[in-house]
Amino acid sequence: MAALPDDYWLLSIRQQPEQMTAAEYEALPEDISKMIEIVDGYVVFCESPTREHQKAGLRLVTLIERHARSAMKRGHDCLDANIDVDLRIRDIPLSNRRPDVILYRCIDRGDRLRPEHALLVVEIVSPGSETQDTMDKLAEYAKAGIPHYWIARLDDTGVSLIQLYQIDPATLLYKHTGTVMKAEAGGPPEISVPIPITVDWAALEY
Repeated sequence: MAALPDDYWLLSIRQQPEQMTAAEYEALPEDISKMIEIVDGYVVFCESPTREHQKAGLRLVTLIERHARSAMKRGHDCLDANIDVDLRIRDIPLSNRRPDVILYRCIDRGDRLRPEHALLVVEIVSPGSETQDTMDKLAEYAKAGIPHYWIARLDDTGVSLIQLYQIDPATLLYKHTGTVMKAEAGGPPEISVPIPITVDWAALEY
């Protein structure tokens, strides 16, 4: 980590003195910006993910990316998927999230990823993130107009459950449209939106 002044407020227990601006955020060293999210101008520290959490994110993005490529071969517009990247919710007051996994329309190199590009955001619930993932981000991503939101849960072997939400454009609220679980009998579940995805549980194991 880059050396910072002893009184730098990121490392202080004092209250953040004022809202951070987009320019101030963009001036931060990358190793600092990766540690935080910004909500209404105020810093939210992100706990370091566990190895299981990181592996689950990699498994999910690989699965989603594979189906995105299949969708493009069938004529869908260009799609991309990534993990732990900046998603600029808004500039004033600054809100910047780092979704665990995101599926989005292709953008030019150097362009900022914004909600209008996103088709699907996935957050993986970890100890301590339950309220953020199931309430705070659920409301924030919906208000931003992101069409689909998944909440993934883990067991000892990998991703074991995914809760599916789809936005109601009239209210900008998410509606729970279903839950897929590894424990259910039958073949791999099929999810039709935002693109057709077959949930291969074996591919989501650690």
